[in-house]
Amino acid sequence: MSQRLVPDELWALVEPLIPGFTARPQGGGTTPVDDRAVFTAIVFVLTSGCQWRLLPPSFGVTVPTAHRRFTDWTKAGLWRRMHRAVLDELGTQGLIDWSRAVLDGASVRAKKGGTMTGRNPVDRGKPGSKIHVLTDRHGIPLSVAVSGANTHDSQALKPLVMAIPAIRSRRGRRRKPDKLHGDKAYESRKLREWVRDRGIGVRIARKGIESSERLGRHRWVVERTIAWTFNYRRLAMRYERHGANFCAFLTLAAALTCYKKLPT
Repeated sequence: MSQRLVPDELWALVEPLIPGFTARPQGGGTTPVDDRAVFTAIVFVLTSGCQWRLLPPSFGVTVPTAHRRFTDWTKAGLWRRMHRAVLDELGTQGLIDWSRAVLDGASVRAKKGGTMTGRNPVDRGKPGSKIHVLTDRHGIPLSVAVSGANTHDSQALKPLVMAIPAIRSRRGRRRKPDKLHGDKAYESRKLREWVRDRGIGVRIARKGIESSERLGRHRWVVERTIAWTFNYRRLAMRYERHGANFCAFLTLAAALTCYKKLPT
């Protein structure tokens, strides 16, 4: 199972990014644990949706250690760096299509509440979060974000565009698509101007003018990516009280989705 969850090629990308373990000069403290075993356990929690306390002992990692290391790596920004590293690999091989970017969002219920939650207007006002995804033309996630379920989609446009990292390509680094597509939820004159000011073409549906059927010819790729995201069962229902941890799982899922697009 470990090889299936974290193959050697994936670990080769992740291992250089793992924060180093520093032993205390006076001795004692935490015993070093194999980083790959911890990372594999975290991927298992993400993909299976298993509760931390039910983590199988076969991974060779105790529950407190796995959760503590996940929290520490989240604070260290490991998941963002991992996502960018995989995107760099895709960009170097010319597998990112910058001709069009598409964005969308979807809500999930937050069972325990917590930060980055809000009353979900489509779930009888129950606490929930909204995940936001921006992809390239083929559905490769370039940036992701989390907000409360009561956050309007349009408020995520700027953060998502600004969060696109400078990704390697065959002509240097790049972080701006040629065009940005979105549905009517992103319709706003100020947002259109903001996008154009950054040299990006705007293809956001206008209310009463463009039909959703016409827009769907390009927008379906981000809907498919969101469906892939919810296949990581830890994201289908939010159990994390801390929004940063839920966002960490989302970023890890985006990185794994990108990795699956690399040639085998």
